[in-house]
Amino acid sequence: MEFQELGTSGVRVSRITFGSWAAGGWLWGGTEQNDAVGAIHASYDLGVTSIDTAPVYGMGLSEQIVGEALKTLPRDKVQILTKFGLRWDLAQGEFAMKTKDNNGHGLHVYKYAGRDGIIKECEDSLRRLGTDYIDLYQQHWPDTTTPIDETMEAVARLIEQGKVRAAGVSNYSVAQLQEAEKTLHLVSNQVPYSMVRRDIEADVVPYCLENNKAILVYSPLQLGLLTGKIKPGQEFGEGDLRNGHRLFTPEAVTRTNALLNKIRPLAETKNATLGQLVLRWTLAQPGIAVALVGARNPEQAVQNARAMNFQLTFEEIDFINKQLAALQPAA
Repeated sequence: MEFQELGTSGVRVSRITFGSWAAGGWLWGGTEQNDAVGAIHASYDLGVTSIDTAPVYGMGLSEQIVGEALKTLPRDKVQILTKFGLRWDLAQGEFAMKTKDNNGHGLHVYKYAGRDGIIKECEDSLRRLGTDYIDLYQQHWPDTTTPIDETMEAVARLIEQGKVRAAGVSNYSVAQLQEAEKTLHLVSNQVPYSMVRRDIEADVVPYCLENNKAILVYSPLQLGLLTGKIKPGQEFGEGDLRNGHRLFTPEAVTRTNALLNKIRPLAETKNATLGQLVLRWTLAQPGIAVALVGARNPEQAVQNARAMNFQLTFEEIDFINKQLAALQPAA
């Protein structure tokens, strides 16, 4: 495994980080808790020491699962990355979405990052996780109803109290990062990025490189699309966010699979799966510090961690980039 410090925070994370969104079941069609705990343990055994979660993943369930897994892991060797600012229990702030919990009950989710809300969320997360500190505390989404300086002052207070080691954000634009920096030093920005979704390369990546901020990317396998296992016209269960997604139309899946077939021989020369090759390519891109990868069972977790078992040469990365360049106009 490879590790990287987040800025100068002293928080050192594994470049493959366990993403526990799917483990919480929300928008993924449910979960099996024992499998999820086993997946975290299997990841740790292969050097994946960092776990990314959030309260809204399963309305607390994902954090509880991570807390259960933590009971038998050495806390000082595990980095817990969680978030704040998406509330399903409070109708305040900016309306984000109408959704359902894992039991099918309707919910409204709001983006809210007011001072008192953050303090409460941190206490709730610490309780669910069964720990007394969070290694990286991230604002899940920007909240246009709360001044950024109010949000950052609240996180600064939590750092002073020793409840948080380092502060990050998620889904922030460059302008929002610059505004936040006036109040609090941020070490990271967590954003979506994959072979078929590369818009951050235009502005977020250059800014983070110049200002020593780690980029943590989520959905590097594009919700499973880049594993090569999705077939055109494949149906997903009710509540699965891939239903109706523009990258999962039959035409888009056909295009992506054609790309994957071109790079499949390279994966085979590395004795790797397509997914592992995609993760290795992702981590070779400028500014990308961490790839967050989900797993719902130990087998998937092991496959993800083994993406670090090989390297890509400059020529191999260039070959993949040329295949991607041919795909881009149609995507």
